[in-house]
Amino acid sequence: MCMSEPYILPRKGSIQDPLRIGVVISGGGSGLLALLNYQQSNPCAHITKLIISDNVNAGGLRYGEDFSIPVAAIPLPESKNNVEQRIMHENLIHDILLNSNIELVVLSGYMRILTPNFVCKWKGRLINIHPSLLPKYPGAHAHRDALADGAKITGCTVHLVDEGVDTGKIISQQEVPILEGDTIEKLQERVKKVEHQLYPKVLDIFCSQDS
Repeated sequence: MCMSEPYILPRKGSIQDPLRIGVVISGGGSGLLALLNYQQSNPCAHITKLIISDNVNAGGLRYGEDFSIPVAAIPLPESKNNVEQRIMHENLIHDILLNSNIELVVLSGYMRILTPNFVCKWKGRLINIHPSLLPKYPGAHAHRDALADGAKITGCTVHLVDEGVDTGKIISQQEVPILEGDTIEKLQERVKKVEHQLYPKVLDIFCSQDS
């Protein structure tokens, strides 16, 4: 466990020498696409050099070919022990990140909770976006929980990943109003649009700062 260990931030990136990013996804990769389009359209302190998914059928993997970026589909290895299986899987991800000289791991719609085994190796260089104004509504059902709570405002949060579930240091947040008649699906789509705008910009600021 490394709960008491500080975040070790990556080096300062620049337009001339951008940080090498590895993006980890599980599904369609809409956030990944927003990031790649941003990088293609703007001078950035970060550049995507690897796309990883735990799902060999993840739709977002196709963006590797579209943008000439290496991809790696790494399904869970077979094991009767769940903890052992997760650690084996994360070790495979860790190895390919190292072999690709990745400096910052960006989670974008990755649907697995990472173990301390992995987090400790990347703490400070592991970043996520969550669809709520943390610390409110952590976990996989943020939109459902916000609506059930009768909240009037939700949003999204970019944060460093620690050993907890959505408990890491908050980097940036943006509010999204909850409208009368909102469903989970409607709210999800509106928050997702804000995420797609916020995440690349915050990454650029984060990658440009002194470590």
